[in-house]
Amino acid sequence: MIQPAYLTSGNTIGIVSTARKISREELEPAIGLLESWGLNVKLSHHLFEVDHQFAGTEEQRTASLQEFLDDENIHAILCARGGYGTVQIIDQLDFSKFKSHPKWVIGYSDVTTLHCHIHQNVDVETIHGIMPINFPKDGSENESTKTLKQALFGELDQYAFESQEFNQLGECEGELIGGNLSILYSLSGTNSTVNTVGKILFLEDLDEYLYHIDRMMMNLKKSGFLSGLKGIVVGGMSDMNDNAIPYGMSALEIIKKRTSTLNIPVAFNFPAGHCEPNKALYFGRKCTLKVGERESILTF
Repeated sequence: MIQPAYLTSGNTIGIVSTARKISREELEPAIGLLESWGLNVKLSHHLFEVDHQFAGTEEQRTASLQEFLDDENIHAILCARGGYGTVQIIDQLDFSKFKSHPKWVIGYSDVTTLHCHIHQNVDVETIHGIMPINFPKDGSENESTKTLKQALFGELDQYAFESQEFNQLGECEGELIGGNLSILYSLSGTNSTVNTVGKILFLEDLDEYLYHIDRMMMNLKKSGFLSGLKGIVVGGMSDMNDNAIPYGMSALEIIKKRTSTLNIPVAFNFPAGHCEPNKALYFGRKCTLKVGERESILTF
């Protein structure tokens, strides 16, 4: 994998929305914090366009991201928010200049489409992390933004986090990939599906029915997506829904059941996803995962 250059004071970070609409007011806290890090902030031309729930039409969102991918004076691209819509534009993008002059692409949730497509087709590392819509409204720094800054400036080395009862103990090494479970499921069979062989998979999700979590996990298992993995890291499975007749298992219990036969280390309880903190991760970066009885350690 190609590693983009870490940021330094005076670099420019571009903000673009590939999915849902966002307002200038919602962005102001993030702009102020990024500038306090010594970064120049550039907003995409169509950032505040509105097309129903989207940040502009598919053509406008494509043009905005393409401009930032091609601009050698932009050193990182921060997606403003998720929602839905990145998959609508992914096949219209040209990554040739981006590969020649790589830069960090940052986001989570719906931005999983970008992470997977870039890893599978462009071989450039990306950052799974907090987006401007989630920055503290008072402009302060919290654990999520702190780890994003560390990742961007090359100061992120290791996480230690408390073990969870469903953990499968062990140690492994591989490139970290993944993101939002629903997006990974939706990309199955497409040119954006990431090759998982020899990799460590990160999973998180939000606001899904429990039976759907099982449906998605069964798809990944039956399709072979889980077969060649070296390990799994499970982040937030937040605000899950159940039917009138209970499903009978939590999201974590479902994932435990569907991964227990893989005979690989599985670490639950990593603080990332639709939760606070949402700690930054290098996707595409080789790392070591140690899952112990008392704590798990992820080292880049």
